[in-house]
Amino acid sequence: QVQLVESGGGLVQSGGSLRLSCAASGSMFRFYAMGWYRQAPGKQRELVAGITSGGRTNYADSVKGRFTISRDNAKNTMYLQMDSLKPEDTAVYYCHSDYKELWGQGTQVTVSS
Repeated sequence: QVQLVESGGGLVQSGGSLRLSCAASGSMFRFYAMGWYRQAPGKQRELVAGITSGGRTNYADSVKGRFTISRDNAKNTMYLQMDSLKPEDTAVYYCHSDYKELWGQGTQVTVSS
């Protein structure tokens, strides 16, 4: 069964850092673009960062310079390094793959002020 599993969320103080991981089962994911999305209470899900199979990246303006997306295709894993976290980054973070339009189950990130 192909699936995406996120990990690494938690509670952190403003200014702190977290690293999210998204482990993909199966080897096909390496050929497809992937991304991190987030959804805060009462808001729509939004793209945080994306990465192509070749490693090109793009970021939402709100996280540029603070978040870094990366992937290790040998490990079928994608990462999101989040630095200088702000309370407005609080949300459930989801990973997504263009392969079968798969979504992970989400991981909660809470940033306290």
